[in-house]
Amino acid sequence: MDQRLFFPATERNRGPIGDLLNQLLPASGAVLELASGSGEHATCFQQRFPHLRWQASDPDRNHRASIDAWIQHQGLSQVMPAALNIDVEKRPWPLPQTIRGALNAVVCINLLHISPASCTDAVLEESALLLPSGAPLIIYGPFMRNGAHTSASNAAFDQSLRERNHRWGLRELNHVTAIAANAGFKTENVLPMPANNLSLVFQRA
Repeated sequence: MDQRLFFPATERNRGPIGDLLNQLLPASGAVLELASGSGEHATCFQQRFPHLRWQASDPDRNHRASIDAWIQHQGLSQVMPAALNIDVEKRPWPLPQTIRGALNAVVCINLLHISPASCTDAVLEESALLLPSGAPLIIYGPFMRNGAHTSASNAAFDQSLRERNHRWGLRELNHVTAIAANAGFKTENVLPMPANNLSLVFQRA
């Protein structure tokens, strides 16, 4: 049985996200992707950046099965490791030494708004412990800015998320950057992305 999942948003945004990563990712080493979902991003980026080892992860068993199925489908089994079971709030994250010792970037796409606020703290704090000085943490998704939504569609999306789970919702950008600073990151850039999303680029001090 084909266990691959297909997420429409992934197909829409992997081009713009990949173009951004092309400017930010290191020349070598490992990249840890948190909450990799279907695995479509992960395998796409492993193919686009063959000089890196892309380590996908997800706490959902079905998502991990999909990631591994995508790895096999794309013929990447010899270069790309199997998905890790990482729940960002369960720390320390269970990284194998081969990844921990080579880790040069962390990527987090569309997680913070579909998780409790404590997940935001965990992503920033644990990434700061794992990344070497100068390494990037790249976070993509919708955010509020200065206490307001950046579009009517984001406001409606935020309301729908909070109706589904009162602990979910768009995070305030200034709050996220403050947590990042306390964890040991410098905010390098906040970049507008398609569909009213942002990419937050942090650098480990």
